[in-house]
Amino acid sequence: MTDKYVPALRQQFLEDMQIKGLRPKTQTMYLRWIRYFTRFMVRSPDTATPEDLQAFQLDMSKRRPRPIDLACS
Repeated sequence: MTDKYVPALRQQFLEDMQIKGLRPKTQTMYLRWIRYFTRFMVRSPDTATPEDLQAFQLDMSKRRPRPIDLACS
């Protein structure tokens, strides 16, 4: 992963959230969860599989009172 790639992926994610009309605080929280997910996977989040998402949710459910729903609809 190059240094130029990470900001481009982050920028695309920010633009997608703005298009959807998400508020700045919501965008900040989503970016925080993406950072947690990236650390959990130890690779770029754009390489995630449904199994990776499920493993992350299970891990978070053990750490938090409720799992976060990150499943794509």
